[in-house]
Amino acid sequence: MPTDTDSYQLASQEDRCSPRTKLTIPATLRASGGRAFQSVVHDLSISGFSAASINRMHDGQMCWLTLPGLESLQAQVVWWDNCIVGCAFTELLSPIVHDNILQRYSNTGVFRPMA
Repeated sequence: MPTDTDSYQLASQEDRCSPRTKLTIPATLRASGGRAFQSVVHDLSISGFSAASINRMHDGQMCWLTLPGLESLQAQVVWWDNCIVGCAFTELLSPIVHDNILQRYSNTGVFRPMA
């Protein structure tokens, strides 16, 4: 029987339950048990992201993504391919935070003031 985590990962990565926006955001990525390294986020949604990863990362591995001006976001590795990692956030990103990131780093997205 699938767990809630399995269902979430399936929805966030396979069904693409939320639109992914291609962009370029400088970030820091740290895998569980490893040191943080500079990365670039290539796409972002409220449920996850893909980013450059100079280090091999493994399915199920926990990691933390730090975007400029935000606290670290916990995620779980879903796939790694040729120095690109795809991860599902442990908790969905707030739509307001998501839209503000899009406003800052792309020409798309809707700006929602933070309340």
